[in-house]
Amino acid sequence: MDWTPYQFFLAALMLVTGSINTLSTKWADVGEAKGAPRWAEWDAHDTRAFYHPFFQSVCMFVGEMSCLLVFKLVFAYKRKRNQRMDIGPQRFSPLVMLPPAMCDMCGTSLMYIGLALTYASSFQMLRGAVIIFTGLLSVAFLGKKLKVYEWLGMFVVLAGLIIVGVTDLLEDKGGLPLNNILTGDLLIIMAQIITATQMVVEEKFLKQYDIPPLQAVGWEGVFGFSVLSILLVPFYFIPAGAFTPVQIPGYPLEDAIDAFYQMHFNKFILIATFGTLISIAFFNFAGISVTREMSATTRMVLDSLRTLTVWFVAVGVGWENFHPLLLLGFAFLLLGTFIYNDAVFAPFLRRSGILAPSSDEEREPLLTPVAGDAEHKGAIN
Repeated sequence: MDWTPYQFFLAALMLVTGSINTLSTKWADVGEAKGAPRWAEWDAHDTRAFYHPFFQSVCMFVGEMSCLLVFKLVFAYKRKRNQRMDIGPQRFSPLVMLPPAMCDMCGTSLMYIGLALTYASSFQMLRGAVIIFTGLLSVAFLGKKLKVYEWLGMFVVLAGLIIVGVTDLLEDKGGLPLNNILTGDLLIIMAQIITATQMVVEEKFLKQYDIPPLQAVGWEGVFGFSVLSILLVPFYFIPAGAFTPVQIPGYPLEDAIDAFYQMHFNKFILIATFGTLISIAFFNFAGISVTREMSATTRMVLDSLRTLTVWFVAVGVGWENFHPLLLLGFAFLLLGTFIYNDAVFAPFLRRSGILAPSSDEEREPLLTPVAGDAEHKGAIN
């Protein structure tokens, strides 16, 4: 089936905004500027890197919150045009999205710390570990029985992760300290355990309460922003200078005021931060729309192209060097992802008659117009 112009637009939007999200965050990380007057003694002779992972996570949640606004605006627009919308029963408390929001908060913060310490390409590729942890957790907590090709895909992904990790440790990709690279890679992998937990919890609640994904993302943004914004206050008073790349005695776990000063002194950091905020909103919308309008496999392919785009751009701008071994690792990650998502081997065996046919899951658009003049009278959360 040929893609419509709208589907081409969604695919391009997901690829571009997803790539921008990672690249803009890394762009801010490599930017340097003087900071708040509190650290004037250390900034007097030199600038320093923009290291504010928790502040960047707050910005990311602002982008996610905008998804809730979009959901409500689209619903209001359709209702005004007297078009009923299939948005589920809306019989749920928004608080059911609090647990996945907390997972999102912890996972994103860890990933942003890892991204500041390691390479953008490694960050993007190591996120493939989420397949392994999601598969294992779905067996443990959702009672799923993984098929043979899913186990095979997980093992191929594991091989790819090992290759990427070995490349980071043995090859000079851009002059980052080895301890930073190792710590960053481990934090990213740890974050995937939390992200996998988030996905399992989301799957349970979205199916149980029939929550539209765009609405769910928006509520996660609301809770994540609220909780992490409050946590920025105690983080300001917790010394962590020895455990951060800042290397300023007494520097706190997070200094949001310092972040604003650095953005003021370096407009490129400000632009990169806004890029993270805006791109995450469009990426979430595009990703959900691609899954609904086309398929999860299409979304998987686009996310793989996103990894490749991030890698090529990072090499092109000089953030890291190109190494063929990393290309092999990417190939294993891509192949494992395809196998896990039933896009390799199993379809061939079905066409050959070796495996029984598998019925595709019915896909539905992001917001489905329902025929008739009646409009949805219930309140939405």
